[in-house]
Amino acid sequence: MTKSDLSVGTAKKSNRLMSVDALRGFDMFFITGGGTFLILMEGKTSLPWIDTIANQLVHPAWIGFTFYDFIFPLFLFISGVSIAFSLSRDINNKVEQKVIYRKAFWRMIILIILGMIDKNIPFPYFEPSQIRVASILGRIGIAGFVTTFLYLNFSWKGLIAWVGGILLAYYAIIFLVPVPGYGAGNLTFEGNLVGWIDRNFLPGRLLQKTYDELGLITQFPALCLTVLGALAGNVLRSEKKESRKIQIMLIAGVLCISIALLWSLHFPISKRFWTSSFVLLTGGMAFIAMTLFYWIIDVLKFQKWAFFFQVIGLNSLTVYMACAFINFRYTSGRIFGGLYAPAPEAWHEVFEAFGAVILVWLFLYFLYRKKIFVKI
Repeated sequence: MTKSDLSVGTAKKSNRLMSVDALRGFDMFFITGGGTFLILMEGKTSLPWIDTIANQLVHPAWIGFTFYDFIFPLFLFISGVSIAFSLSRDINNKVEQKVIYRKAFWRMIILIILGMIDKNIPFPYFEPSQIRVASILGRIGIAGFVTTFLYLNFSWKGLIAWVGGILLAYYAIIFLVPVPGYGAGNLTFEGNLVGWIDRNFLPGRLLQKTYDELGLITQFPALCLTVLGALAGNVLRSEKKESRKIQIMLIAGVLCISIALLWSLHFPISKRFWTSSFVLLTGGMAFIAMTLFYWIIDVLKFQKWAFFFQVIGLNSLTVYMACAFINFRYTSGRIFGGLYAPAPEAWHEVFEAFGAVILVWLFLYFLYRKKIFVKI
């Protein structure tokens, strides 16, 4: 593709959308344990809906889907939305592509390093075999770098073709490449191709012992979510009418979900496996979630409620790393323990977790007031 083919980055509008920050904050709320107090409430009340919510905030063991499975894919999608805005601004400012690539590359490297630190606390310096290489941050960094390259070199139709091609190729590899001792198309915990590749080619410790859900080949379907996010970002930053933007993203969401449900009849939905049906399902859900936040916050201008999430979303990396190193629940117990001491002991952990949410938000609000935003 030539430079003139960069139709995905021609619109002039680049104003920051509050809905993007708020949705990112909503997502980070759960990534950093914001739903823990709800999980701890399971079985402690006579309210069935509390237990239902709690059950939706844990991952299925293998095949299946819960709301919590949507959280990380949503962040990958939002990263793509941000990339579209950032790259379009760079293009409009005539930043050289080699400069953009260099920035994206070093961002990827930094996120990989931070991800390894996060997943290996305390870091096993003298036991290399116990170092977990795969990480959430590393996955975000790799997906961001690849999406940057694709966005700068392909039209929106080309990006859709890449997503379709990757998901079909992943599907074909899983069902056509035989695993020694298990054969091709094995979707069991022990015999799947993802695990065999991780065991043989991914160094260090694997999260699930026999495979790692953030390992090698699952990176390919996962990065499709960031590409889909870039497509959504391109719609949002365009000069189309607001109603048209909403229409396009809703259609995209419904289409992705429909294909996912049909595909799941043969390739089941599974986050642990990052199946193609799972990627399209969560991608479709992300389109719809982004549409709803955009419509409510940026179109209808109902914004006060979103401030809570915006404060979190503006410092997503900070809160992620802070929660890895700071025991907010311990601090919560020290500060608020006297307030809930009269409550039944079974509820103490619930109040402690809820207090941690308050402390995390106040920490981020302090950074917000001081205009401290850590970005890579």
